[in-house]
Order: sequence, then C-alpha cells, then structure tokens
Amino acid sequence: MSKIPVYFMPGLAASPAIFERIKLDESVFETHLLEWEIPKQKESLSDYAIRIAQKIKHENPVLIGVSFGGILVQEISKHIKAQKVIIISSVRSNAEFPRRMKIGKTTKAYKLIPMKLILNIENLAKYSFGEKVNKRIKLYEKFLAVRDLNYLQWAVESVILWDRNKVDENVIHIHGDQDDVFPIKYINKCIVVKGGTHIMILNKYKWLNENLPSIILED
Repeated sequence: MSKIPVYFMPGLAASPAIFERIKLDESVFETHLLEWEIPKQKESLSDYAIRIAQKIKHENPVLIGVSFGGILVQEISKHIKAQKVIIISSVRSNAEFPRRMKIGKTTKAYKLIPMKLILNIENLAKYSFGEKVNKRIKLYEKFLAVRDLNYLQWAVESVILWDRNKVDENVIHIHGDQDDVFPIKYINKCIVVKGGTHIMILNKYKWLNENLPSIILED
C-alpha cells in the first residue's frame, strides 16, 4: 500500500522548523514541508497559491496549514485535488476573524503596522516586558524564517483582505481554546485542544502526534 502524502505549511513568516516535533508514522505517511516564497509585485493570494501548489508533487495529498498557512492551504485546494485539508490555529472564513481584524480591514489600520519593528526581533525585545513575552520572542527568533519587508506587508494584507466569507465544511479545523490571535469565541465548529494557544504547534505537539493520524485516516 502506498504511503499517504502529507504536506505541511507553516504560519506567517515562519520556518518549516515549527514542525520539527511533529512525528507521523513513516510506514503510513510521507511528510513534506512547504516554505514561504517572496511574493511577486501585486501578486494575489490566489496566484501565490497556484505557485506554491506547483511544489506539491503528489496526487490527492493531505494539506495541513498553521495560521496564515491554514488560509493558504485552503486557497491551494481550489487548484489541486486534496484528499483532506486540515487547518491548525487558523480560520475557515473571514467571518471567524476577531473584531479588531474586521475593524482593521474597514479602517485600513493594518497599513500602519510597523513592519520594520516586527522584522527586527532584537529591537522588539527592548520594547517588550515580562518573561512570557521574552520567551515568545526567543521562539520567534528561532522560527521566523522570512524577514522580508515586502513579504510581511503582502502577508498581513492577504490575511486581512481574505475574501472567503463562507466556511467550507470539508475543511477540518483544530483550534486551541487559549488562542489569542483567533479567539475561539469567533470560531465555528472545530476540534478543541484544551490549553492550546496560537503557537500550539510548538507546545501541544504531543496532542497533535497522538491525534493527527486518526484525523487524517478518518473517513
């Protein structure tokens, strides 16, 4: 029996290294890690999804995306036939965005986000207070792979302006009840991970390792 191809897409600006603790049975699954590429000038999310889809070399794969990667795999699935689409710490439509993101879209406030500050992790550390924030910065330092200003501006705008307004019921959604980026109160139907935050791909990997295989194999 041939192995099930599983493609993982990391979150916004993140490295595929965020999946380093995710271990699927190699006798059943064949895992592949996708990476962010720098977008072309004025490239739409749909066109970008077509470009990343070209990296997928298997028919009928399982697509798993985290956060913005979850949005991207849903866009990719419009262009290739996927056996299953699974999103983690993400959303299935813009109706699940928190209020601040909806306001950001209306007011275009997202254009005011200081991207250079985000890019300069060391600088960000100076403005952060508390052990928890500094711990998170250390994680970002390790896992932030794309430090390109054009990419960040494009990615933030692509999330805020995502035009899917209806949930695709075929998309499987895994979400933490402590997610501070996409609070669970706005999420419509999901597999809930207790104590899971927005970065639970890193710290709830045991839950994912135990549960992902059955979620993938379930009819």
